[in-house]
Amino acid sequence: MALSGPIWALGAMSGTSLDGVDAALLETDGERIYAFGDTGYRPYTEAERMVLRAGLGRWPGEAGVQEAAEVVETAHAELLSHYTDQAELVGFHGQTLAHDPGGRGTHQAGDGAVMAAVLGLPVVWDFRSSDVELGGQGAPLAPFYHFALARWMELEAPVAFLNLGGVGNLTWVDPRKPRPEAPGALLAFDTGPANAPINDLMQARRGAERDEGGALAARGVPDEDILQTFLQLPYFYRMPPKSLDRDAFAALSRAVAPLADADAAATLTAAAAAAVAKGCEHFPEAPEVMLVSGGGRHNATLMAMLADRLPFPVVAIEETGFDGDMIEAQAFAHLAVRVLRRLPTSCASTTGVAAAVGGGQLSRSDS
Repeated sequence: MALSGPIWALGAMSGTSLDGVDAALLETDGERIYAFGDTGYRPYTEAERMVLRAGLGRWPGEAGVQEAAEVVETAHAELLSHYTDQAELVGFHGQTLAHDPGGRGTHQAGDGAVMAAVLGLPVVWDFRSSDVELGGQGAPLAPFYHFALARWMELEAPVAFLNLGGVGNLTWVDPRKPRPEAPGALLAFDTGPANAPINDLMQARRGAERDEGGALAARGVPDEDILQTFLQLPYFYRMPPKSLDRDAFAALSRAVAPLADADAAATLTAAAAAAVAKGCEHFPEAPEVMLVSGGGRHNATLMAMLADRLPFPVVAIEETGFDGDMIEAQAFAHLAVRVLRRLPTSCASTTGVAAAVGGGQLSRSDS
């Protein structure tokens, strides 16, 4: 494999929404984007989601973890095997089951060595552990790719990228800086709950995967008392970088339990929007636009609430020509090349790690 110049990498992401696996090919040298390739998606079955949910919050060796890892590896192998003839390298994130920076660490289910053997390609994986071991939050990791995206777009002013997955996360980018780890180039952090509490509510009350288009929330009225209590939580007053576990705001879900379905959905949706707006208070300067990716951009009620709360345009990233479902999979393709070439994947302004650090293990198919 070439030690310099662009290569085709295949990235994969399975997010905290537990909907399925995204895969995307990206041509990159780890600094610049050269081209975007094919993409794919493999949903989890309901039985697989049950196994993954049973593993949430658990650590290696605990009950249910091995079963969750087998689901993750099987689903990824089925999807990624369709693209291996186009790729030289794979970026495999796995499935986050537990995330406790400053405590027990971070745990992504799925073994990259297994994936390398199955796919017949070198695999970069375990992207977060090194950052956490060196005092960082281990998340979010997409910001270095967001910097490359802003450069690809030839932007000349700050831009914000918002990912609405199970948890929300923001990246503020100044593309005028020379590289992502340069002072003032990036600020990134998790905002708060996004799709995860809404999806869990819909599953528990309606047997549905999500509030499609935000239709149920649109019929409800947010509970302002619950929202005000939520916004007083200490997390929102901590300076970034900062990160969250999927179920960090379980108290919010308990608070909406007495509400009617529509009001509960409206309250959880308003909480997601309010958390993003609170996070934007940390930006060094207002961005020209906020580009939204992740499943939450399909929630029209959530998008409208964001537009109401923010003083700059909020648009789905498709409006700039990108696929909002594939940003994080592309990010791990990009990060895999950075790991291969010993470039940093996080820095103080993205995860709080003391210095720019490169994460990830490399497993070769013949190892």
